[in-house]
Amino acid sequence: MADGFTLDPADWSSFRNLAHRMVDDMLDRLQALPETPAWIYVPEATQAAIRNEPIPYQGQGEEQAYQDFLSHVMPYTNGCMHPRFFGWVQGNGTPLGMMSDMLAAGLNAHMAGCHHSPRFVEEQTLRWLAELMGFPPESSGVFESGGSMANVLCLAVARHAKAGWDIRAQGLQNVSRPLVMYCSSEAHGWTQKAVELMGLGNESLHRIPVDEKYRMRLDALEDAIRQDRDAGLHPICVIGTAGTVNTGATDDLRALSAICKAHGLWFHVDGAFGALVRLSPKLRGMVDGIEEADSLAFDLHKWMSQPYECAVTLVRDAELHRATFALSPSYLAASTRGVIAGGLPFADRGMDLTRSFKALKAWMSLKAHGVDQFARIIEQNVRDAATLARRVDQHPELELMAPADLNIVCLRYRPQGMQEPDLNALNQELLLRIQESGIAVPSGTVLEGRYTIRVANTNHRSKPEDFDMLFDSFLHFGRELTRVC
Repeated sequence: MADGFTLDPADWSSFRNLAHRMVDDMLDRLQALPETPAWIYVPEATQAAIRNEPIPYQGQGEEQAYQDFLSHVMPYTNGCMHPRFFGWVQGNGTPLGMMSDMLAAGLNAHMAGCHHSPRFVEEQTLRWLAELMGFPPESSGVFESGGSMANVLCLAVARHAKAGWDIRAQGLQNVSRPLVMYCSSEAHGWTQKAVELMGLGNESLHRIPVDEKYRMRLDALEDAIRQDRDAGLHPICVIGTAGTVNTGATDDLRALSAICKAHGLWFHVDGAFGALVRLSPKLRGMVDGIEEADSLAFDLHKWMSQPYECAVTLVRDAELHRATFALSPSYLAASTRGVIAGGLPFADRGMDLTRSFKALKAWMSLKAHGVDQFARIIEQNVRDAATLARRVDQHPELELMAPADLNIVCLRYRPQGMQEPDLNALNQELLLRIQESGIAVPSGTVLEGRYTIRVANTNHRSKPEDFDMLFDSFLHFGRELTRVC
């Protein structure tokens, strides 16, 4: 008989003890991170235990489920919380952010809008972030899962604003002048996914070559816009990048803004991690012009160390933002009183109706730590990257592969006399050995056909000795591999 069934604990006291153990175990793990490997391969037995478990039609109980988490899940993450994690651009999370997510889950707030306090927290946090980015107070914004989706929303607004017809009503049927957008050849892969998702196709994304510092070439952009118009195409948007994924390069954002104004184009900035250098008075000049963007996307789970997921879309023109997505069926109609008073503003700014309370961790972290502390972390990361780059540049067995202007250091091990194809294979293997050793987690990329080890430093836990260990590992494994060769 189903009457009285619930998913609440049968014994609140026992569950409370278990919950306290969960918190203690996670805090113990965070505290012990420096003494643990940066990454551990998931054992075959653990993979099999997870993959081969049959559907649990009968519950095991909270205690057993938690024990399985401790045994099979907690030890084997990708390592991004570790002080020697420098792979890709992934933030470390914070203890307060972890607890904020627990509080958000406890509230289980539905963040489409409604008249409840989480809505006001999200609106205020977005106002703070808009002000920090130099956007006007009347700007619009919304929290998203990550930079890819935050950027996609911005391009959807750009398409709505600049297509020249009612894109929501008519779509892309019978288009006489195909829409085109521009980005640098170093832009992140989300750009291709976005134009494909929006029905424009990959051929609509015109990739502009970069200069010796991996920044979009302004002359090539202007030439492309003119040539495309002469060919009967319809340019609508330029995507600038603040902090490219490969090298950390930042396009000349002020110059891009001027070009967009001159040609009547939408100016969007992918600031996934680089936008946040604006928090630092010492470094914000590196993203000068970002405040002129029509739209901006950035991730707080990167250089503000928030737990996943926590990204932000900002749009200068709030009405255009709303006009791109707003929909008001009768069952969601706003009222002046009751729970739905004020409508569902966040649902009107993107695709999601059901959204989690992502803003809480950002709100609590800003209040607890302050913007100045985040700025100091960013400055520290840039300083440590510059120090590592100098050490690489000065060592005869190592080669710096790109300017290290921000927080990404690209390098390779280069013994005397070894030629390019062999260097690529050597450095690929070197990277894997560093990762598999558990010493550190850098990542890899290819620059102008040359395989490159990439150290992306958004790590608030790293200390000088962590960079010493990383540097020594380049030489140790490089020499080891060279002896084998």
